[in-house]
Amino acid sequence: MPRNSFRFGPLPARVLFGAGTRAALAEEARAAGIHRALVLSTPQQAGLAETVAQGLGDMAAGLFSGAAMHTPVDVTLTALEALTDAGADGVIAVGGGSTIGLAKALAARTGVVQVVLPTTYAGSEMTPILGETENGQKTTRSGPEIQPEVVIYDVDLTLSLPVAMSVTSGINAIAHAVEALYATNGNPVIDALALEGIGALVGTLPAIVADPTGVAGRERALYGAWLCGTCLGSVGMALHHKLCHVLGGSFGLPHAETHTVVLPHALAYNAPAVPGVIAALAPILGDDPAAGLQVLAQRLGAPHSLRDLGLAEDAIDRATALAMQARYPNPRALEETAVRAMLARAWAGEAPLSEPISETAISEVMA
Repeated sequence: MPRNSFRFGPLPARVLFGAGTRAALAEEARAAGIHRALVLSTPQQAGLAETVAQGLGDMAAGLFSGAAMHTPVDVTLTALEALTDAGADGVIAVGGGSTIGLAKALAARTGVVQVVLPTTYAGSEMTPILGETENGQKTTRSGPEIQPEVVIYDVDLTLSLPVAMSVTSGINAIAHAVEALYATNGNPVIDALALEGIGALVGTLPAIVADPTGVAGRERALYGAWLCGTCLGSVGMALHHKLCHVLGGSFGLPHAETHTVVLPHALAYNAPAVPGVIAALAPILGDDPAAGLQVLAQRLGAPHSLRDLGLAEDAIDRATALAMQARYPNPRALEETAVRAMLARAWAGEAPLSEPISETAISEVMA
């Protein structure tokens, strides 16, 4: 899997990693240029966000705890009013992808500084990518103004993450790294980070299920999530992420759980076009990495069908059509019949299936 010619621009985020690192939050926020901060969270994490706000003292300008999955634009506009009313020049996001997405949406609109304290393994904090949902459609954009300036990884904040969410959030992170391995703009540095991140998460998720409060397991998982998030922020994603955006934005399916169900099938779809990637993943996931991913999820108690996530069977055709609307780089050409068959297997919870394809069906880059 050599990448003999590439461009690589590391992202400029400042990262703190360890246990108890949130003690440096106020100092880091000031250094980043924040004078008054609006603390953000979901309703479920409002208590933690309130504690964080109290620790900021006079720097805390208020708390907005209405962040929602898939970053709905109407929620962002409400938060924007709160940001303006508070006179805040920065936001502090405490939570997972929903809260981090809201911080990014506010930064994209106002230029406020972002400091993020992740509590899941989503990885969004390491990317300049924003996905927003409006009128049943999820759209994605990227830009330097979207990238958080400071990320504080505190292992202590993940100790109470429920086991089920830990598993699906971890597999969501693995998805970022898997797709980075066959990104058209990939490079050897990201390949190395991807394999290290996947290996860390695959190795430690069973330990978290066995001992949810074990610090060593949580530290290893957060390390893997950081690496996988870095992959997501550094190279382009492909079919898997497109499908998950469609299923989440247009059908309201839960984010991490959808990634968990779809990933084995998306990898199986692309497998014939990326034999080098399959060979690189085999030592971590077995000779059939797609099947290995599904077995791992099932062994850890994660959902393995879109039906179980609430997708109606008659939605498969529309999901396929939406996935085919925009062309994007993918190692295997997007064939509507094959994509629909793949979604049907994911809906039913069947084993992922890799079908041989001809050389003419392999696309190096799709416009």
